Amino acid sequence: MLERHELEAFLTLGEELHFGRTAERLGVSTGRISQIVKKLERRVGTPLFARTSRSVALTPVGRRLHEELRPAHAAIRAALERATAAGRGPLGTLRVGFGSPWGGELLTAAVDAFLARHPGCAVTLREVPVDAGTGPLEAGELDVQYVSFPVDVTGLVGGPVLVREERVLLAPVGHPLSRRASVGLEDLAGQTLVTTGRSRSRAWREAHYPTRTPSGAVIHHGPSAGTWEEVLSLVGAGHGLAPGAARGARYHPRPGIAYVPFHDAPALDYGLVWPAAGENALVRAFAGTAAALRAAP
Repeated sequence: MLERHELEAFLTLGEELHFGRTAERLGVSTGRISQIVKKLERRVGTPLFARTSRSVALTPVGRRLHEELRPAHAAIRAALERATAAGRGPLGTLRVGFGSPWGGELLTAAVDAFLARHPGCAVTLREVPVDAGTGPLEAGELDVQYVSFPVDVTGLVGGPVLVREERVLLAPVGHPLSRRASVGLEDLAGQTLVTTGRSRSRAWREAHYPTRTPSGAVIHHGPSAGTWEEVLSLVGAGHGLAPGAARGARYHPRPGIAYVPFHDAPALDYGLVWPAAGENALVRAFAGTAAALRAAP
């Protein structure tokens, strides 16, 4: 079994083919390198280097040994570096996106908690228009994004549900449904919806903006909005109704819009997603911090 200093001396001399430069790289004397090589050659039983007063070269046996040991040494070094990095915790900058004000509040709190635990990291927050979907994430502009589920984009993976929110129907004041104490999915029959997420998948759009009621009645889709301000303006002007999250009534109050609870629509789920190829210790640590924050009483 080779000692670490023997392995490094042999491999470095095999690269440099110069005792002085090898000694300088390893921080030892030239005599020490010569001593290590001679000891190694006695153990192997044959010269590993051909030396003259002007040059140093690997012998055929030395060249073969060098070629076989180099990848193994590189693998050992990489394993040690990974272990060291894991011991120190995640490092680097994380780019995180959100599309709703309550998502921004949650992520701001998660960033504060994350940085308190990992001061060597940095996090940037960016608001993503609702109509952009996961486009910035797929384009590599973000590392993690807070979104509404489901997400069925190839290459993206999701963490646990962080927020579960009841649904409401946004209706212009004066619309028959705006005076209800609650509405059901069947009440959408024949109605027109203001939608968002033109770039999102069909599964996502159907989950958020169904085209039929549970009994099969048609629900019409009207104008598509790029931002929530556009949604509110279109609904307030009477161009359609819009399903949304219950807390939208607190964050987007409008005198001309009523927020009517659904009594039978499934809740909206929100969480973090990220590219599978980009998953690393930094992403996992941030997702874990956000999940722990939501689980705390």
